[in-house]
Amino acid sequence: MGALSGYRFIEMAGLGPAPFCGMMLADMGAEVIRITRKPGHEKPLIDEASDILNRGRVSLELNLKNARDKEIVHELICKADGLIEGYRPGVMERLGLGPKDCMTLNPGLVFGRVTGWGQDGPLAGRVGHDINYLGLSGALSAIGRKNSGPLPPLNLVADFGGGGMLLTVGMLSALLEKRTSGRGQVVDAAMIDGCALQLAMILSLRNMGTWRNERESNLLDGGAPFYSTYECADGRYMAVGAIEPDFYRVFLRVCGIDDAVMQAQWRRDLWPVQKEIVAKVFLRKTRESWTRLFEEADACVTPVLELDEAPAHEHNRARATYSVSAAGISPGAAPRFSRTGSLAGAPDDSTPERCLAVLAGWGVSQSSIAHLGGS
Repeated sequence: MGALSGYRFIEMAGLGPAPFCGMMLADMGAEVIRITRKPGHEKPLIDEASDILNRGRVSLELNLKNARDKEIVHELICKADGLIEGYRPGVMERLGLGPKDCMTLNPGLVFGRVTGWGQDGPLAGRVGHDINYLGLSGALSAIGRKNSGPLPPLNLVADFGGGGMLLTVGMLSALLEKRTSGRGQVVDAAMIDGCALQLAMILSLRNMGTWRNERESNLLDGGAPFYSTYECADGRYMAVGAIEPDFYRVFLRVCGIDDAVMQAQWRRDLWPVQKEIVAKVFLRKTRESWTRLFEEADACVTPVLELDEAPAHEHNRARATYSVSAAGISPGAAPRFSRTGSLAGAPDDSTPERCLAVLAGWGVSQSSIAHLGGS
């Protein structure tokens, strides 16, 4: 019984942030039905059987241009607490399933929309990807090495942090507000807004005059010798985050560094020289050797694990941060709850029998269930 047990959501199937939101809601106990369209000619980026983002809910394939199928969507809307979609602005309206249409059927519906550029503004109708929203928000310019150009941090920051996570927070906030007003509302989660929001601390440093536009010259961008990654003798890396003076002193002690120049931790003009000193030290030992040396030291130094190494780490095993099966590696549910718990659901189990059972549980009419059962 998760924290969202009893809540029902419709997810208009898509890519990236919308299914991430649907996954989080399902992990926290909500019942989520994914509305999928008949497959097109384009090969999906991730096949259905491998897509972790679709876990914990069933998928219902409907033709939204078919009147009878749309009636089924209307029935679901009447029963749902929320709907999430990640289409370009205007798509849901053209399908006759925009906020006005849906909230006429269910005034208490929370209608969640996640897009790259938002529901309005000059770029609202334009295409884009994570890297574009990062670029226009200014965040991308600050990520990467000095001489190698901006480096996209996978698609974590805009798609999932600034999109899916932001939509999840917005949906839950609107549901809380609904307890007072009894009314639904539209949640406009734009990834470019989410990128900007995540820049709050960096912009604070910039406003103070302590953040430079040049990459790899600042406290948190790899410019500081005590906040960077270093290659080891075996070609693997260690992550160093020894910002606080106490941690920094321990870091120097474990590394065996006693150069006088290293004592001036906050002399920015000395950082390039200090980084060279630290880099040479780390090249003397393997990552495993450094990991053993720092295991009992409070210095904020850890190994940089490969994706297939992370699940085996003792801390990740103890917290079940990942699960490993024949299908591969999956992240566990988060956050943790002391009483209600969360559960990373099973892969998409959209057998006809399962789908019909879920629809019956929602109270969908027998005629609609019969229509789907016979299609």
